[in-house]
Amino acid sequence: MNSATDPTGADATLQLDDVLAARERIRPVLRATPVIESYTLSDLVGAEIYLKLENLQRTGSFKPRGAYVHLTRRREQGERGGVVCASAGNHAQGVAFAARLLGMEATVVMPHNSPLTKIERCRGYGAQVVLEGENLEEALAHARTIQAREGLGFVHPFADPWVIAGQGSVGLELLEELPEVSTVVVPVGGGGLLAGMLVAIKSQRPQIRVIGVQAESASTMVRSWRAGRPLPAERPRTIADGIKVAEVHPLPFSILQRYVDDMVTVPEGEIVRAMVVLLERSRVVVEGAGAAGVAALLAGRIPNRGPKTCVVLSGGNIDTNLIAHAIERGLTADGRYLCLRTRVADRPGQLNRILLLLTELKVNILEIRHHREGWEIPVGDVGVELLLETRNQAHSHEVVDRLSAAGYPITTAIPP
Repeated sequence: MNSATDPTGADATLQLDDVLAARERIRPVLRATPVIESYTLSDLVGAEIYLKLENLQRTGSFKPRGAYVHLTRRREQGERGGVVCASAGNHAQGVAFAARLLGMEATVVMPHNSPLTKIERCRGYGAQVVLEGENLEEALAHARTIQAREGLGFVHPFADPWVIAGQGSVGLELLEELPEVSTVVVPVGGGGLLAGMLVAIKSQRPQIRVIGVQAESASTMVRSWRAGRPLPAERPRTIADGIKVAEVHPLPFSILQRYVDDMVTVPEGEIVRAMVVLLERSRVVVEGAGAAGVAALLAGRIPNRGPKTCVVLSGGNIDTNLIAHAIERGLTADGRYLCLRTRVADRPGQLNRILLLLTELKVNILEIRHHREGWEIPVGDVGVELLLETRNQAHSHEVVDRLSAAGYPITTAIPP
């Protein structure tokens, strides 16, 4: 493998021996995360589904694996200076954590909209945090400026063979923990985790299917893989900030082209639903990126799974406020929250009639609002907005149908 100080060239090669060596480097400081069977997901999908819990790794994601390998390689080359990186949060935490272990100074550049939890944890690991840019690409550009100005080493989040080799240790552990696995599903942002796992798995067990998953609204890598060449960057928008990457770098992309069996995308609603299912049914807290693989399974996007499928839950670093928002959105997408708008006559007792009907339908009323003004509300009527808790999608549709049949016009209903 290329041993240059800044090893980001597309001609750098990565072999199984590199991943094996990386695994030995991290063994003393990072845990081998468990693989567990999810009986809930197995029942929902109709196959044996296992979860590789990288959300339980130190710093809450897989990222310290590659960061620690990179920094130890720099140390062996005689470098004693600081390093700089750019990240939406997880890579930044990995670099900050690894730098603290090795007594190195770290500067992390993060976009302004990075989750507060990730920002504060980076500071807690002793890193200097610089907030710059509206996305990862702008943060990367600013980190390069700092690198040149201050003479720091640069730790790229995914276009780095040392980093990729470290991430590949996830694949080595998976083969040891679940040797009979038939399909592996991996979230994809810049592709570093998937590339490392592909080298680890395909070099030993080429018959195992490995599938990458991106959010539909941040899917440059998937589109590039399907096109057979890196496509121009897009402006990604997704709740899964850990995989909200626009850039397709030649190094991980070349590995994906060589090894990956399939690449799929999932919509935002399915990602949020997967977060809620994991939290409610499996008692596992993951961020949007970590839930992408489960979302693909639940949405039926993973064909030809085989008897045993393992999904990598890549991270669990999510703001508490976002958890509450995700739960509400997830329950809505799952048909258990129903938001609707209707109207009733502005006369005494009319609101009580609609409430009695909802009681008959065994609906829990979470919130109710009146609107007497507005261009869409006829004179003599009152607008009513309701947030209802229902059992499932079928129950939600029953509520909408019964209200409509009773003469209450439904002007907004989620789900429709």
